[in-house]
Amino acid sequence: MEPLKFGAVRVYLGDKSGKYPDGNQVIVQGTDTRVAFDTPLSSLHVGADLDGVDAVILSHVHEDHTVSLGRLPHAAVQVHAADLAAVQSWDGLRRHYGYAEDVLDRLMPMVRAQFHFAPRPDATAYADGQMWDLGGGVHIRAHHLPGHTSGHCALVVESEGVAFIGDIDLTGFGPYYGDATSSLVQFQRSLERIKAIDAKVWVTSHHRGVLTGRVDFLHALGRFASKIDERSAKLIAYLRERPHTLDELVARRVLYPVGYELVYVASAERRTILQHLAQLQAESAVALGTDGTYRLA
Repeated sequence: MEPLKFGAVRVYLGDKSGKYPDGNQVIVQGTDTRVAFDTPLSSLHVGADLDGVDAVILSHVHEDHTVSLGRLPHAAVQVHAADLAAVQSWDGLRRHYGYAEDVLDRLMPMVRAQFHFAPRPDATAYADGQMWDLGGGVHIRAHHLPGHTSGHCALVVESEGVAFIGDIDLTGFGPYYGDATSSLVQFQRSLERIKAIDAKVWVTSHHRGVLTGRVDFLHALGRFASKIDERSAKLIAYLRERPHTLDELVARRVLYPVGYELVYVASAERRTILQHLAQLQAESAVALGTDGTYRLA
């Protein structure tokens, strides 16, 4: 596997440029220290370049970003404080997802078998703005951009102008904020904040891979962000037909196509739809009736 190279940064693209369940592996080399950003499924094929890292800095905690932590016991693991418990234990990960217990009982075996999740109780926390000096003028800064998870961060190799923006992944699917620590409101704020990051190369965890040129980045970011409004518009369209209960809206879906079934899909739809409904209620566009149905206000 040959990486793309941007000075001290090496990017190993996963299958289909890291399309989920795969992801793109980033390694940063200083004169004193080598670090990895996340460890997706593609990390299993990187070899010595990953095996020799001194630390793994996580952009956030989800099953597809922690694949190789169990086989890198020598490497320190760091993650934003808000996601720390999720990488330290199975119980922490369960709370992080926040699904119903029966859903979690079916999901956790998949997380173990497909993504090799192994808790790292030795993991430590970093904070917004934290800097890592890898030697030789190579330095990294964390930018806290919550929404996807409460601890989601961009990791910017400032010396090279390379921003790893994690699961602000600029895909056609759009922003994902369907877990217990996810937030639609925070994601919207983060999509504005990310525009101020000074970079010339943007690396996503999934599918888009590498973007160069600010104009292309901002265009992709705008299309990605537009999915949020599209979801609200879809809910408005459903309610224009007739009032719906939450269960009926979940069955009609705003994220995934009807008929696409994974163990967590209904839970993610429910969490997502509730956040959109709350926002639409705050805007006086939607009201909740005494009969438990949502309707246009």
